[in-house]
Amino acid sequence: MKKPFIILFALIIFANLCTAQKAAHTFVLGDSTFLLDNKPFQLISGEMHCTRVPRAYWRDRMRMAKAMGLNTIATYIFWNAEEPEEGKYDFTGNNDVAEFVRIAKEEGLWVIMRPSPYACAEWEFGGYPWWLLKDKDLKVRSKDPKFLKYYHDYIMQLGKQLSPYLINNGGNILMVQIENEYGSYGEDKEYLDINRKIFQEGGFNGLLFTCDGPSQMPRGYLPGYLPAVNGLDNPKEVKTLINKYHDGKGPYYIAEWYPGWFDSWGSPHQGSNADDDAKKLDEVLSAGISINLYMFHGGTTRGFMNGANMSKREPYSPQTSSYDYDAPLDEAGNPTAKFYKFRAVIEKHLPAGEKLPPVPKTNPTIAISNIDLSGHTTLFWNLGKPVTAEHPLSFEDLNQGYGFVLYRTTLKNAVDGLLKIKEMRDFATVYLDGKRISILDRRLKQDSLQITSPAANATLDILVENNGRINYGPYLTDNRQGITEKVTLNGDELTGWKMYKFPFTDLEGITKYIISNKNAASKLVTQPGANSFVYPPNIPAFYKGTFFLNATGDTYLDMRGFGKGFVFLNGHNLGKYWQIGPQQTLYIPASWLVTGLNEIIVFDELKGEHTQISALDHPILNEVMSVAP
Repeated sequence: MKKPFIILFALIIFANLCTAQKAAHTFVLGDSTFLLDNKPFQLISGEMHCTRVPRAYWRDRMRMAKAMGLNTIATYIFWNAEEPEEGKYDFTGNNDVAEFVRIAKEEGLWVIMRPSPYACAEWEFGGYPWWLLKDKDLKVRSKDPKFLKYYHDYIMQLGKQLSPYLINNGGNILMVQIENEYGSYGEDKEYLDINRKIFQEGGFNGLLFTCDGPSQMPRGYLPGYLPAVNGLDNPKEVKTLINKYHDGKGPYYIAEWYPGWFDSWGSPHQGSNADDDAKKLDEVLSAGISINLYMFHGGTTRGFMNGANMSKREPYSPQTSSYDYDAPLDEAGNPTAKFYKFRAVIEKHLPAGEKLPPVPKTNPTIAISNIDLSGHTTLFWNLGKPVTAEHPLSFEDLNQGYGFVLYRTTLKNAVDGLLKIKEMRDFATVYLDGKRISILDRRLKQDSLQITSPAANATLDILVENNGRINYGPYLTDNRQGITEKVTLNGDELTGWKMYKFPFTDLEGITKYIISNKNAASKLVTQPGANSFVYPPNIPAFYKGTFFLNATGDTYLDMRGFGKGFVFLNGHNLGKYWQIGPQQTLYIPASWLVTGLNEIIVFDELKGEHTQISALDHPILNEVMSVAP
């Protein structure tokens, strides 16, 4: 074949591919319903966040969604996961949002995309990247030009990933949400319209919508675009509300219906009545209203990505790592009684001749008993090189987003008085010459203690943990972490600080000074190096163990008996545990275990002398303990 004909042939193929990528379907707003290919279409959707579910299980969870009767999956996208560092994007692994959408299409599911830079979702900083806070003057969720530039750049990158999968481009994304519950925060319609323009410039040229609670909708909706409602399930009220703010028309869409709720540390496990929920679902579907279950499957908030709530009336309240949510699928993706009740309701509303697929088999579970934690090392043996400054620096000023910072100074004189940490965020353990003398918890509005230093040149250490930036409410913009102002002793500011950074993105090198627990668990050990402190056994420490498996399965690490910290399993951060509950186990997906040798490292900042740990074949999510500091 001659060259001109080769070129012509290639152009024809390219043109055919482009034609094939044209919309195979249409999705528009009718006066009372959505119209898919010009026919009424009722969205029966369930929320599932790709970042909270191990990638290996995305398809399994979607097949469960189909089996319950869902025709659509909704997902938030978290900006801080996709752009963990300024200008450095990560669309791989659990952040591969395009692959999530492709799998949904393969499984016959439509997608509602919620990429709003602000997500809330009980997620750290509501999804905003921590590095925005390095600029003290930058204001998120506003018309601040600096914020809008970062926002714009992110949406341009995200659009490259997702715009090819919009329904009008031949894909399965039906609608895209701009902003999120903005009426709970502000009422600047110009800011909302800037959101719209950024999304459209990024290639999101299909249907856009907003969502708000009933009382917040007047502030949060954008005229001319579909206003969906959250947290309302009375059919008459839903239709009246949306008619009011959408030119007297539908469609009617409940963007977040809550058949469950999230958990916060120190409070009982939340849930809802499955029979009552099923009745409400039946009423909504009978009224022809489209609905999204928040959540269909919650999964787990891994690493340090849990958020926190705080309002003028309610104290700081961080959320648990488990995002079980009392959802139809539990944290491990198993169907609950609620799943089967909802399936029965949805089955009643199927078009004539349609049947639901059978419910897939659940994954096997295993228990693992008596894992020896054969070695340990203290945090103080792994300090590394400090950052020095006259005044304590926040996490952001130290260029650190998550984890811990150890603040150290010397008390030059013998002293007896009140030590106060102004604006400490969020949890601190305080040490004098290596001995823990206090625990301070932002939840309990604790920021000070009486201190007695009988000799000069005592070393004061304050280990501060980011317990989760606020994700909802008026304090969203006030989210810097660590010691954000100053430390005083009897009113005089302490200066001359060394700050040791522990972001714990991984534990590479942290086990440098691992020693055997054998015959040493109850003994005092001296820190290697020049510092001559002798540390007692309840200081922050890492405990390492290995175990062998002949077969894998989902399992739940039993953290009862431990204090507060996190766990790494085969390099994966399983999330946080805290003795106060209600969550007392950490879910381990089978896909993160291997047949053969597995490694576990537990960090505990409160309790010591651990020599064993076990895993159960079931979760414990509702044991609240009262623990004295």
